[in-house]
Amino acid sequence: MRNEFTAIIEQDEDWFIAYCPEIPGANGQGRTRAEAKCNLAEAIELILEDRRQDGLRGIPEDATREVVTVG
Repeated sequence: MRNEFTAIIEQDEDWFIAYCPEIPGANGQGRTRAEAKCNLAEAIELILEDRRQDGLRGIPEDATREVVTVG
């Protein structure tokens, strides 16, 4: 699945701090912009996977599960 999100990157002395306004709690940091952005992407991926697993708990066994593609 491929999605695009906004990365806001700010510099704080020697570090770059990145966060994503669309995904609360998703942030990353690094010594370079690229490293901060990469860490942010990993955080987004982990958060979305956790939310997916959490959302699927308690689904009845006889329910139909299908994939919906967006974008």
